[in-house]
This record gives sequence, C-alpha cells and structure tokens, in this order.
Amino acid sequence: MADPPTLDPAQLGAYFALIDVVSLLRHQVEQQLRDDGDLSFVQFQLLARLGDAPAGGRRMTDLADGLVHSRSGLTYQVGLLEKEGLVARTAAPEDERGTVVTITGAGRERLARVFPGHVDVVRGLLFEPLSREDVGDLTRVLAPVRDHMRAAPPRSAARRRPRS
Repeated sequence: MADPPTLDPAQLGAYFALIDVVSLLRHQVEQQLRDDGDLSFVQFQLLARLGDAPAGGRRMTDLADGLVHSRSGLTYQVGLLEKEGLVARTAAPEDERGTVVTITGAGRERLARVFPGHVDVVRGLLFEPLSREDVGDLTRVLAPVRDHMRAAPPRSAARRRPRS
C-alpha cells in the first residue's frame, strides 16, 4: 500500500502560518465592518469592487468570479444591499439575461464610512510588523500563488453539481 500524501515540515509550517494570518485578519476585519457600517465581509467586497468600477457597475458574473462566491450567495447579498439602497440592479445592455449591479450614492457613503477603520485594521494587523521590503516579498510570494489558483475556471463558469 502506498504512503498517503504529506507535506514536509516547511510546507506545513507555511500553510498553518498562512491559515492563521488569514483567519485572524478576517475576524478583525469582519468585526470592524459590522461595527462601523453594519456590513458583512462579502458586502464590503461588493461595494469596494463596485466603487472601483469605472461607471460604478459590474456584471453579476464578473463579481462572482472576482469574489470567489457562489452565484446564489452573491444574489442574496446583492439583494440585501439593494434593500438598503446601497446598490441597484439593471439588465445588462448587451445581454438582457445578464445583470449589472451599480453602487448608489448611499453605497458610496457607506463605503466611505467604513474604509478608514478598514485601513486601520489592515495596516495595524498585517503591515505594522513588516518592513517595506517584507511587504514587497509578501507580494512577490503570494502573487504567483494567487495567479495559479485563479487559473482554474472561475466558479461562475464551473459546472453546477446536480442537487441530490
């Protein structure tokens, strides 16, 4: 019988360090977003991506791919934001079956309200213990991993599993 696959000690250490950093950072970011803007992490990501879009809007499929979130979950979150008047949904001009989500003025205001605290949390937890050189190294190491992981088809393009 073949030995089960394993990670060497260096790989295991890197993996656990990454998981710990991501978990601890996300926990604090989520708390700050709830406290300052009554937003979930996904809702903040949606508003931030829409706020950066040239016309303030993006197709739902592009949002799902970029956020690595399920289509149904994203639709639910967009619905909550729409009820609060933070986003609006319209049919895509080039494809009536597609949907474009656009950030509203209220959405931009909410984003502006949470953003300073968000930057403080990220700067304080992630970047404070690192030198400028360390930050460059972190980007250099993580960028190819991110690119490798994103090379697989996006979730919205993946085949749906049949319901049982």
